[in-house]
Amino acid sequence: MTGDGAIAGGMIVTPDGVRPGTVVLRGGLIAGIAAPGETVAGDIIDAAGCHVLPGLIDIHCHIRAPAYPQRGSVGGETAACAAGGITTVFEMPITDPCCNSPERVALRRDHFTGRAVVDFGLYAAPVDLDAAAVAALAASGILAFKIFTTPSPPGREREFAGLAWPEAADRLRALRAIARTGLPVTVHAEHAGLLAAAEAAVAGDDPGDARTHGRARPVLAEALAVAEMLTLNIEAGARLHVAHVTSALTVEVLRRFRGTSDFTAETCPHYLRYTEDDVARAGVAAKINPPVRSAEDRATLWAAIADGTIGHVTTDHAGFTVAEKAAHAGNFLTAPPGHPGTECMLPALLDAVAAGRITIGDVVRLTAGNAAARFGLPDRGRIAPGAKADLVIVNLTETTVVTEESLLTAAAPVARLSHGERFRGRVERTILAGATVWDGKAATVGPRGRFVSPERPA
Repeated sequence: MTGDGAIAGGMIVTPDGVRPGTVVLRGGLIAGIAAPGETVAGDIIDAAGCHVLPGLIDIHCHIRAPAYPQRGSVGGETAACAAGGITTVFEMPITDPCCNSPERVALRRDHFTGRAVVDFGLYAAPVDLDAAAVAALAASGILAFKIFTTPSPPGREREFAGLAWPEAADRLRALRAIARTGLPVTVHAEHAGLLAAAEAAVAGDDPGDARTHGRARPVLAEALAVAEMLTLNIEAGARLHVAHVTSALTVEVLRRFRGTSDFTAETCPHYLRYTEDDVARAGVAAKINPPVRSAEDRATLWAAIADGTIGHVTTDHAGFTVAEKAAHAGNFLTAPPGHPGTECMLPALLDAVAAGRITIGDVVRLTAGNAAARFGLPDRGRIAPGAKADLVIVNLTETTVVTEESLLTAAAPVARLSHGERFRGRVERTILAGATVWDGKAATVGPRGRFVSPERPA
């Protein structure tokens, strides 16, 4: 078999299972899979002792550039994606101003182009719920829409213009309009009324206690908002995606609504690995919305992955500076929410493989295959002839040791949930369109990432 490159000697994780062989690359695509020992022309990458996976697709990430340069540049944060095996990253619309019009989509696309190390796609917020306006936004090349069920945080109205829809009637309008475009809509679901009541109820509690944050954003607020969105979607018929599921109660809601409409759900490594005790030890640097919860919730999330209720794992990467977090030291109620995660998601999941919780095939399904199918990217997310040669080579017997110094993200100093971790499994190489962008130690080439748009359903 001829090509301009190949990955030989590894175990290849394909849609049909795991098998030995050589992935042959040609023109940025996968030309085919050769049998072990078959002669292959071109430059050979030795993957002996490793597994070869399709490059990860992170469907939930916040880089925020160019509005907040102190939180990281496009180049630096997408290099961190490459270090984590991510070859396609979906950027959320929360920036200043919000990405909520075709013009702002174009501005963000142009800013990322020529700077991104990996491929990127954009979400947008439907600031105008008129059907024509929503259709125009869909036509700008976005991958999906994003909405919140909560009001804009005070002082961040520009960032949330078009995202914040606390009224159910408005959300129904949004779902109906977005349904006509055929694109997915991702929802951050927490019930505004219950949040307001909970925040009032904890007004006298210790704000330095991580559990106060959990009580201020209770499980019931998440579960009720998800149930409301799924009920609305029975009528609206949108392709709904529920972001960052955290709790056993929300999993129960998802299970009860199964089959009522077209919906999917995700969770994140921090919900699968940590509990509120870990957040308490890390301090406000580890504040995330919705909160990391109990060991019982964590166990149910793993069960939901096992039974298919949750089909996606994403980073929800959101970096802040030390100064931004430290300004709220000892106050979980006012500290900015978010934690970096692009470099730790794959190692954390490989560690779960080592623990016997999931298989390496599950990792591919949760972080690549399902994302490609759900968001209309049929050219990636699988190792098969004709697919894009976006690949990651991982070693399941090596260890990833996480320190502040080992991370590329600008938010490395505040990645305190991850500091000191020893994940069983390591990213050895990340390949984008046939070229190595991460060699296990450093990003190896300049910006190569391209803007990706979905294959729209008829």
